[in-house]
Amino acid sequence: MPVFNGILRYVELKESKASNFDFYKKCFAHYKMKEIMYTEKMSNKLNELLTKNYDAEAGYKKAAEIVENPQLKQFFETQAQHRYDFGHELKTEIRNVGGTPDKGTSFKGDAHRTWMNIKDTFTSNDEENILEEVKRGEKTAVEEYKEVVADTTLPPTTKSILTKQVSNIENTLQNVKNFEAIVA
Repeated sequence: MPVFNGILRYVELKESKASNFDFYKKCFAHYKMKEIMYTEKMSNKLNELLTKNYDAEAGYKKAAEIVENPQLKQFFETQAQHRYDFGHELKTEIRNVGGTPDKGTSFKGDAHRTWMNIKDTFTSNDEENILEEVKRGEKTAVEEYKEVVADTTLPPTTKSILTKQVSNIENTLQNVKNFEAIVA
């Protein structure tokens, strides 16, 4: 009987280890699925901001082409460069969370720039209207950034970068308001 008990115990241990292995395998699969979902969710949020920055960069370039005021032209060119830089920072963060950065502007942004072109053709005070459009866009950007920054699962490095970028956008918004007072 001792040999039989030993074999029985061996079989029980084997089954126990197998069920433990299956349990760990299931836990690992669940963990990986959550990780993939987190990566996808975070990547999507950052890609939305990236696309908005592509749109803002293109919008600032378009605004710089339209205005005649040299200070305003320089301001818009500088803001286009800031948004270009923001885009590169966001691309790095997207890759860091395991995502793939989007390329190009959005349909909505393209439509907005087309609207700016049409408005430019038919309005007499271009600079004031352009500043109003910029102000509207920057207010929206601040809201969108703050929504992402409020995510408690955001990696600290990403949060730091986004906080710096939204602060810069808020400063830009104030500068736009200052230019409005000068242009009006």
